[in-house]
Amino acid sequence: MLFAVLFGLSMDYEVFLLTAVRQAYLKHGDNRGAVAEGLGTTGRVITSAALIMVAVFVAFIAYPDPMVKIFGVGLAVAVDATVIRGFAVPATMVLLGRFNWWCPGWLDRILPNLSIEGNEEETSTGVAPRKLVGAGHG
Repeated sequence: MLFAVLFGLSMDYEVFLLTAVRQAYLKHGDNRGAVAEGLGTTGRVITSAALIMVAVFVAFIAYPDPMVKIFGVGLAVAVDATVIRGFAVPATMVLLGRFNWWCPGWLDRILPNLSIEGNEEETSTGVAPRKLVGAGHG
C-alpha cells in the first residue's frame, strides 16, 4: 500500500519533468541539452514539493493511531521523488540519447497527436512533435 501511494504521488513529478524535457528537445533537438534544461527548469519545484510531502508525512507520526504512524514514517523516508525522478531518470535519458524518442512505427500510427494546451508545437526545424517521436523507425 505504501508503494502504491508513493508511486501515485511522485508520478506527477515525472510527467512534469518529462514534459519540460520534451519541450526542450522539440525546441533545439539536442537530447543532452534538453535533459539538462528540463531538469534545470523543474528541479527546484520537484525538490520543494518532495520536501513538503516529507514534512506532511512526518506530521502523521504525531497521530495516535499506529497505522497512521507507520504510513507517516514509511512515506517520509521514501526518496522516490528525488532519487528516481531527479537523478536516475535524467541520467538514463542522457545515456539513451535519441532512443528516448523512438517509437515503433505501428504504435506511432495509432497514437493520437497530443500537444500541450492544444497547440501544435513547433520545433527548430518546423517538424511537428509526432513526426520527431516516430522518427520513421518501424
